[in-house]
Amino acid sequence: MLPHLPEGFTAVVAGANGGIGSAILQSLLSSPQTGHVIAVSRSPLVFEHPKLDSITADITTTTGRQALCERVNGRPVHLLFNAIGLLHDASQSIQPEKRLEQLDEVSFAQVMHINAATPALLLAALKPSLQGKHATIIASLSARVGSITDNGYGGWYSYRASKAAHNMLLRTAAIELKRLNKQSIVLCLHPGTTDTPLSKPFQARVPTEKLFSAEFVAKQLIDVMAKRSPEETGSFWDWAGEPIDW
Repeated sequence: MLPHLPEGFTAVVAGANGGIGSAILQSLLSSPQTGHVIAVSRSPLVFEHPKLDSITADITTTTGRQALCERVNGRPVHLLFNAIGLLHDASQSIQPEKRLEQLDEVSFAQVMHINAATPALLLAALKPSLQGKHATIIASLSARVGSITDNGYGGWYSYRASKAAHNMLLRTAAIELKRLNKQSIVLCLHPGTTDTPLSKPFQARVPTEKLFSAEFVAKQLIDVMAKRSPEETGSFWDWAGEPIDW
């Protein structure tokens, strides 16, 4: 499954109740290589599994991250997968902006907090479990629209900026973690347009063959992670295993 990792490895999945997070979780639980999975989500998981340790917590908050750290309890983490992200939220009147005048500082700050600050703060909280001599993969969902080079259409100011910031924070963390754990691999991953609530309002113009199931995406992303090496830490890849320009 993940040849860089040992048999019986320990994984942490953040956002385990979301579309992609749930599919990643199921793939990990079904693999004989996986030993223990700590799954954290804001709402309780509706199933149990011998390998599963679930936590109901909001890791976008200090309290939620502390709860996760207490459950990890300093043990080595071999895989950290972050599936948390925000594109729109009707309850907070957050929508992707089409024009500059639609920018709102409160919405912008919230999108940046969820998509950029939270993944970096999660790594900071779990840093003692990521450093050392054990193999570890840290993967966090990004988006192609976070590529400055690839921006040919404009719009979606907050989301684009948050994912670009996400990528910079993860790449910077990769440099620090490489000094602390030479076997660490930090990856930013673009899942493609996945049939989840995050993309639901924007699926109308997506060709059927380019709208992926969460299960397909999970399989593809695990395959991408499986093919990476410590020399490729701090890199940005799409679901098909192609590198993306920053």
